[in-house]
Amino acid sequence: MNQRLRAATFRAGSWLGLPLLLAALALPVDAAEPVTPAPTAKRPKICLVLSGGGARGAAHVGVLKVLEEYRVPIHCIAGTSMGSLVGAAYASGTTVPEMDQIMAGITTELLFKEKPPRAELSMRRKIDDYKPFFGPEIGVGGGKISLGKGIVTGVQLETVLRQLSKIKGYQNFDKLPIPFRAVATDLVNGKAVVFKDGELANVMRASMSVPGAVAPAEFDGMMLVDGMLTSNLPVDAARAMGADVVIAVNVGTPLLKRDELNGIGGVVGQMLSILTEQNVQASLASLKPTDILITPELEGYSTGDFDNLSKIAPLGEPAARKVADQLARLSIPAAEYAALRQRQLVEVVPDVRPVDEIRFENLALVNPEAVRRNMQTQPGEPIDQKKLDQDMRRIYGTGDFEHVNYRYLEEPGKRVLAVDAVEKSWGPDSLRFGLGLSSDFGGDALYNLLVSYRKRWINPLGAEWRTDLQLGSTTSLFSEFYQPLTGTGHFFIAPSVFLERRTAPVYQGDTRLATVDRKKAEARLDLGVNFNEFGSFRMGVLGGTVKRELDTGTLPFPVDSDTITLGAYSARLIFDQLDSVHFPRDGWKFDASWLKSDTGLGADDSYNKWQASGSFVRSFGEHTINLAVVAGDLSGSKLSPAYDQFSWGGFAALSGYATGQLLGENLKYGRAMYYHRLARSSIFEGAYGGISLETGKMSRPVIASNRDDWIRAASVFVATDTPLGPAYLGYGQAQDGPSSFYFYLGRPF
Repeated sequence: MNQRLRAATFRAGSWLGLPLLLAALALPVDAAEPVTPAPTAKRPKICLVLSGGGARGAAHVGVLKVLEEYRVPIHCIAGTSMGSLVGAAYASGTTVPEMDQIMAGITTELLFKEKPPRAELSMRRKIDDYKPFFGPEIGVGGGKISLGKGIVTGVQLETVLRQLSKIKGYQNFDKLPIPFRAVATDLVNGKAVVFKDGELANVMRASMSVPGAVAPAEFDGMMLVDGMLTSNLPVDAARAMGADVVIAVNVGTPLLKRDELNGIGGVVGQMLSILTEQNVQASLASLKPTDILITPELEGYSTGDFDNLSKIAPLGEPAARKVADQLARLSIPAAEYAALRQRQLVEVVPDVRPVDEIRFENLALVNPEAVRRNMQTQPGEPIDQKKLDQDMRRIYGTGDFEHVNYRYLEEPGKRVLAVDAVEKSWGPDSLRFGLGLSSDFGGDALYNLLVSYRKRWINPLGAEWRTDLQLGSTTSLFSEFYQPLTGTGHFFIAPSVFLERRTAPVYQGDTRLATVDRKKAEARLDLGVNFNEFGSFRMGVLGGTVKRELDTGTLPFPVDSDTITLGAYSARLIFDQLDSVHFPRDGWKFDASWLKSDTGLGADDSYNKWQASGSFVRSFGEHTINLAVVAGDLSGSKLSPAYDQFSWGGFAALSGYATGQLLGENLKYGRAMYYHRLARSSIFEGAYGGISLETGKMSRPVIASNRDDWIRAASVFVATDTPLGPAYLGYGQAQDGPSSFYFYLGRPF
């Protein structure tokens, strides 16, 4: 309290005490009664109101720093969206320096990229990455098509929110170190929902579930989204908590100008801003002269700018200092403020008590044992929070659930970890689409459209029926029934059928002589074993037919157009620990296959074919080295079949040559690639530039005049990740050979 205020208080007290003194003097001494001192003026109850605003809400942290500097006591907090995140953290005892440290590590990718690290996915899911899929999974069933309720489900978001909230478990928010309220919106009736209790991380997630971006949260039958739609600056919630003085911090996004309304994104964003601005204006109108409004200047930062939280947070400080005179009037003595903050801070000891049971509730299709095998957390072992969060992401990464969360239950005689895995409301049957394009700007332009149908959990062991239809330069149909043989999913049986029609070029030197049309029909039965997330092994038998016909041009040898019967034993071993298929930055992969065509199985030809490849990737900052080797051999008791030769050539496969230009029976290839990340991306994998140095040899070529010595080649490229997949633009040059420009949409190597 400053000197002027103390003097005024003293003068007021003197004038109020004078009549009492005179009255006492007029009374007889024996009738006098003890005089009660004048009561100390009651300090106002101060409530902090933090608005929503997405990433712009990081400025709330800067405001908190100034409030602490001026020793302004905070007796209650109400927040919406990002305001509820900062408010809940502060109310639960998280200090400003701790919030700074946590926010310094937050990125858009950390908040919204929900798939677990690729190395932790099952091989069944990793295989999908080698298909050119794009866009969301689409649910089919019951005669209708449906989509997920948001771009992300909030699984990863909740992991971050649990770090910000020091107090875990179900809480009465009036009993937090600072009483707290969070506001969400009921998507069904359009009304505001003010949380007075609950699990803090879950409540924060509900309050900031931006419609369309983050799937709604479900509580007690309510479907909840971002509170910005109904009360983005929840002054009324603060009044309901008994606030005498409201300090309101508004970080909402201003409306776009006419020339900024470009595209559907701008229009949709403006619509949400209009809805939000209307309720914000109503809240501002309710402020009293004794209340304080703080409006940080955040021009240049958007609601989705989560990669710049550390830059946004300090911008709250100058805005708070603009109202320093008003804040000073609320200041309390240093010793009293220190004692208050000491009571409000919480020293949290992590609760690592083991659980006696892990329980999976409300599962209708998915076998609980299948979910259990994705968890490293086990009953009887101390809880490791990091490991438990990884378990939740891994369970979500199976593709069977739209949301995964957990809670602890204290039951008589035991402690239970209840995993709330919500099965997809748009599944379990689904469709995915894919697209692949390539061109060498020399006449070869290839395209393929892909649609994949998957029917999951046909039986309790997790049987899956998958069908992929591809149309374009290569037309194919693949359908497989995948049946696990045990509850652990380690062993499986997989019958499948495969139909394909493709046209392949035939070159003599650098001259294209012809194109050959190949039709193949194949049925296969595989037995296999999965090595958890590391790899898998398959072996089986196959049978079918293949037929080749000359499509265009002429060849120096006749093409046998008779239908050839296939019959063979096969095996494949694959280990895959790459962190990405599009732009790997770390990890390794090994893939080996073997085929023995046997006349005893009805085959027309008897031969052996094997192929093996390996890659190793390591990054140093933004620099990446990607090494790869490939080898294969085809041999038999007679001339090796022309319909099963190795095909090589193209970008990053002896660059400079056309795709599939080199045909032969023995392949050796090695590549050293370097790429540098030129730009990061919030959701996608960024932009890259790089070079590759390659060498290879195709021995026993189909056309004897083709080169069968070692070939050296190199390429340079730029690439970026896009919503349709990775896009590459490159140039390749073979030593003493051809050169070519390349464009790829889809994975080229």
